Amino acid sequence: MFLTMTTTGSAGRPATDLGFLLHKHPGKAQAFSTAHGTAHVFYPEADDSRCTAALLLEVDPVALVRRARGKGRGGAPDSALAQYVNDRPYAASSLLAVALSTVFASAMKGQCKARPELPAQPLPLQVALPAVPARGGADLVRRLFEPLGWTVRAEPVPLDETFPEWGDSRYVRLGLEGERTVADALRHLYVLLPVLDDAKHYWVSPDEVDKLLRAGEGWLEGHPEQQLIVGRYLARRRSLTRDALERLELARLAEADDAAAEEIDNAVEESADTEERPVPLAVQRRAAILGVLREAKAARVLDLGCGPGQLLGELLKDGQFTDIVGMDVSMRALQEARRRLRLDRMPERQSERLRLVQGSLAYTDVRLKGYDAAVLSEVVEHVDPPRLSALEYAVFGAARPRTVVVTTPNVEYNVRWETLPAGHVRHGDHRFEWTRAEFRAWAGEVAGRHGYEVEFRPVGPDDPEVGPPTQLAYFRQEEPAPPRTSATSLTTTPPSTTTLPLTETPSLTTAPPLTDPPAKEAQA
Repeated sequence: MFLTMTTTGSAGRPATDLGFLLHKHPGKAQAFSTAHGTAHVFYPEADDSRCTAALLLEVDPVALVRRARGKGRGGAPDSALAQYVNDRPYAASSLLAVALSTVFASAMKGQCKARPELPAQPLPLQVALPAVPARGGADLVRRLFEPLGWTVRAEPVPLDETFPEWGDSRYVRLGLEGERTVADALRHLYVLLPVLDDAKHYWVSPDEVDKLLRAGEGWLEGHPEQQLIVGRYLARRRSLTRDALERLELARLAEADDAAAEEIDNAVEESADTEERPVPLAVQRRAAILGVLREAKAARVLDLGCGPGQLLGELLKDGQFTDIVGMDVSMRALQEARRRLRLDRMPERQSERLRLVQGSLAYTDVRLKGYDAAVLSEVVEHVDPPRLSALEYAVFGAARPRTVVVTTPNVEYNVRWETLPAGHVRHGDHRFEWTRAEFRAWAGEVAGRHGYEVEFRPVGPDDPEVGPPTQLAYFRQEEPAPPRTSATSLTTTPPSTTTLPLTETPSLTTAPPLTDPPAKEAQA
């Protein structure tokens, strides 16, 4: 098995810096023992302008067979053939992935004691593998690597060039090119080579979930082929696959809520935080929302885009809120909310106050009518700007609660986040982030179109230069004019209305487009 990684140099950054990142000297050829053979690292070329590191894995077929014996379904299907003459030892697979993690362990972790500034610097990289098994062909290779920023070259290898009519084998010549860190490149290969092969040469145990999440941190959470990657990497073991997907979703939800995963997935009350510890922004945001709902004397509350249910938990603690509905488009988020709130073990009187439903704010929904208040906490920024008008009509035009609370990030405050690179939004799924002026313009136009008054409040420290980290809009319906009476009729009878219970199938209709879309949508 053979792999090369090449980079080019520039003024002030020689290409031979690759040797520091891989922790292997360009002037030496080194050999390392692995469980299934010997891995050789050498540099076919190494100068200031261009440097190539090569990894050659010599597989010991005897060791491979011996280690696969007696492991039942733990051995890969092709491993049993390794004692015969076949192509398996010479195609990049999980054997090469294990060799990468063994030989380049520090590089995969992004560590470089000699030059600590290097690991975070993206390099122009070219990765080449002459033979990669790809169950799914070149199309699957592109689907796996292109979302990670790689330019992919995947050429099918013919079964026999002498007989082209036989067609192509399931192997491809793989070339990757892109501006990436070395650690990212190694972690991508470590995870995706076994995924392409769809086989592992060893028993997949529960600790493989931890290995996958460590190597996939920062890119697997949002990969469009996440389920395929997780399923194949974990050899389709259902329990492990389910565990990995739940943990990935937990990480995504925690990031969306500006909280640590431990904060979402523990049983410690947030009120137990000491005064010495800073109060997380997520906690301050929920406190601000609860304050508005109490001020509005709301009893029946909708949490639209409830996610894993942190706000629902706070609402349940207050007896003022007698009918609480959490709605989210993600069924996985609702399952996480059910688990986190321990809904199956909740006292009956408590559980009767709460209902979880799946739904989308892109459509009107009769289940949302008749409530005192609706909350959209960190929701609007996840909606594509052209669909904001549909959300607006579904909430303000069709559901029409007396009170609506909307919170969203203030993009001007992003300069105060030391860990957020300039020009980046706070979460990869944010379609936009508004300035204070843009948010006020949108909210004012929404209020004017639907008969609401709107008030703006800061959430978190209100910086005199850039404002608060979160901005909150408090919408409340304008007081209706008193009814006019005539001499013949001094009383009016309101039209009868019926609200369907949440268990009934809703009537969903696409919200009509507004003739006067928000002026700031184009900028967002």
